[in-house]
Formats: sequence, C-alpha cells, structure tokens
Amino acid sequence: MRLYQIITYGCQMNDRDSEILAGLLEKRGFRAASGGEQANLILLNTCCVRKSAEDKLFGKLHELRLVKQQNPEIKIAVGGCVPQLPSQAAQIAKRFPHVDLIFGTFNSHQLDKLLDRLDASQQVCEVWESAGPVQEELPSKRKTGIRAQVSIIAGCDNFCSYCAVPMVRGRERSRHPDRIQEEIREAASQGFREVLLLGQNVNSYGKDLGNASFAKLLRQIDRIEAIDRIRFMTSHPRDLSMETIETIREGQRICEHIHLPLQSGSNRILEIMNRKYSQMDYLRLIDNIRKVLPEASLTTDIIVGFPGEENSDFQETLKTLKIIGFDAAFTFMYSPRPGTLAARMKDTVSMQEKKSRLQELMKVQAEIGLHLNQRLVEREVEVLVEGPSKSNPNRLMGRTRTNKIVIFDAAPSLIGKTLKVQIVKANSWSLYGAI
Repeated sequence: MRLYQIITYGCQMNDRDSEILAGLLEKRGFRAASGGEQANLILLNTCCVRKSAEDKLFGKLHELRLVKQQNPEIKIAVGGCVPQLPSQAAQIAKRFPHVDLIFGTFNSHQLDKLLDRLDASQQVCEVWESAGPVQEELPSKRKTGIRAQVSIIAGCDNFCSYCAVPMVRGRERSRHPDRIQEEIREAASQGFREVLLLGQNVNSYGKDLGNASFAKLLRQIDRIEAIDRIRFMTSHPRDLSMETIETIREGQRICEHIHLPLQSGSNRILEIMNRKYSQMDYLRLIDNIRKVLPEASLTTDIIVGFPGEENSDFQETLKTLKIIGFDAAFTFMYSPRPGTLAARMKDTVSMQEKKSRLQELMKVQAEIGLHLNQRLVEREVEVLVEGPSKSNPNRLMGRTRTNKIVIFDAAPSLIGKTLKVQIVKANSWSLYGAI
C-alpha cells in the first residue's frame, strides 16, 4: 500500500486544495499515512502570502533532505502558491534537487498525470503560466469534523499592491451554483453540519456567470435543510452589497459573522495599497451592517508597517479600530512579496517600529475583545459542538453563530449537536460556559 502525507501551509483555501489533492491521491490508490507509518510520498502545499510561510517551507525542505538521504525511495512534491510565483519553481528545483515534483496552483488538478511522469523522470517541474477554467469534477478527501469547506470562486481581480494572490490564483472564476449546491448536499450526507464558503473575494461571486450573485447563491444554499449553518470568507469591503447584508438577516442558516479586512485606517495608506475605499467608506459600510444586523460579530485583518506608513497613519488605524470595536482582528507586520507593486517601494519602517506598532495594536484589540465578550456573560447562546478543546482536551468546544469560541464541560457524544450554553466567564479570545 502506497502512503502519502500532505503538509499544508496558509489559508483555508489551501486547506481545501489539500483535501482535493488527497482525493486525487486516494483515487490513484494511495492512503493517508498515520501514526508511525512512513509515507512513500510527502507533498507540501505551500503559501506565499507572507514571507514567514515561505521560510517554514524552506526549513522543511532542508529537513526533508536528510529524510531523502536515509530513504531514497521517498518521493517529495512541492505544490501550491510558492511555485506559482515568477521564477520560484526553477529556484526550488535548483536549490533543492532532492525534490521530485514541483507544480503550481493552476495545474494542481493534473497531479495524477504529473505522478505518471515522475515514475520515469528524475525531477518533474511543471507550472502553468495561466489559469484555465474552474475544475468541477475533482475527487476530495475531507478532513473529519463538523465543518465542510466549499470553494465557490477562484482568483481575485482587486490587485492590492501588497498581495500576490492575483499572480498565484489568477483572475476571478466562479463555480456553477448547481455544482456548489450538489457538493454541499453531498457533504451533508457525509455528516457535516456546517459549510464554510471560500473565495479570495466571495462577494465577487457570479460576476462572470451572468444571472448569478453571492446574495442569490446564499439564498439558494440557505434552503438546503440538511445543513445547520452557513459561513463564508473572505469579503472585500468594496464589494459587500446591501443585498448580501439583508440576505444574512433573512436567512435561517446564514451565520451573523462577517470577516471584513480593513488593512489600514489611513486614507493615504489605503490608496497606496490600492484598496479602492476610504476610511469613511469603510465606516459607512460598518454602520449599514450594524443597522441591519445589530447582533453580528465583525472581524478583520490589519497590516502594520506598510511602506511609507508614518506614525500618524498608524494612529488613524488605531482610531478606526476603537471606533468600530471589532470582535477580533488578525494583525500582521508588512511582508514584501515578490512581483507586487509594494515590493518595489522603499520599506521605510524599521523592524523595531513594526514590532512596536503590532504590539500596541494587539493590546488595544485585546481590550476591545474582552469588553465585547464580557457583555455576553450570563447570556444564553446557541453553540454547535465541534470537538475537544485544544487548550484542554477534557473539555469540549463549539462556536456561536457569531463565530465566538465557547469552552464547556459535556459528554463527547454531544459533538456535532447544537446546544444552549450559558456563558459564565470571558476573556479576549474565548468564552466559557455551562450547558
């Protein structure tokens, strides 16, 4: 029996890609290695959004050099976003000759054919220069759990100056709504209770299909009674429509949580980032969301230390953070990405200043998150139980409809069930409750 191991770096889109790569391998006769089993094939599905993800990849490849020396029969493959970057595939091939197969995001669906060539070649390196149509007929090996990830749109047309996604994922290509609904029904038949709709910008869904839109798709999926909850990410502030916001309010299964990357509160930096909205545009959108969905939770992404960011720009970000009061914020130091416009800009912010701003931002957000979570103490919330808590495997964890993590004591037999839980304690990042 041939065994495989897939190591995934990066976002939920990469997680979903890895499930499809696993499906392609299992269709070929492989099965996942587990426990102490040694894989015949080790596949690294890579991320290029930040340099830290690339550093982890290259560190792992150095480690695998020793594994290959000890067992020359092991095959090592590198796929995903990093090889798709200009010239990166050739550099990986030269720097890591022990890697047997290199492919990109645009031709990952051809893994089976690439493995055929691998049997007869010393090293296979093939990366397509452009993306083809969305591939619908692909097998999948989903991770166990209660949430199924479903991609609805590939690529991005926004071209933010710091982001490599349009290079490595291509232009926007929407899947057919019927195929999306079929996939969700199939996942429900396998026991999944929640669906997470994925896309670099889900709000752009359907623009290339004619009579389709993200709001219309949400209404169609909301009618699938076999699932309990619908989530989605990520939304671009420029494209989140009032129709979508109202659809969330009207839906029975659509969760009241919107992840809406701000990136910066400074109009000057937003313009250099090519975000196509101003601070006031963003604040108006938040106001509209809260008028329609007063109980919704809002989360965001923020970058500090972008080229040219002055302290006054950073203070605008802090001000915006305090005005809005996000339930959570994913904060990052700017990381130049090869091939992007921002990578050609002079990086004027020192590493020390980047770290200082990041720490201040995180401190402010922790205070906001704690305040918002403490308001839920003594309230009763609906929780879908996901499994053992990562921090304490003797307790269970679940999520509210607003995507807040709740930890509580309960029997493992309740995993996958929806419960009423009373909140008894809160911190900045999670809630603690009792059934």
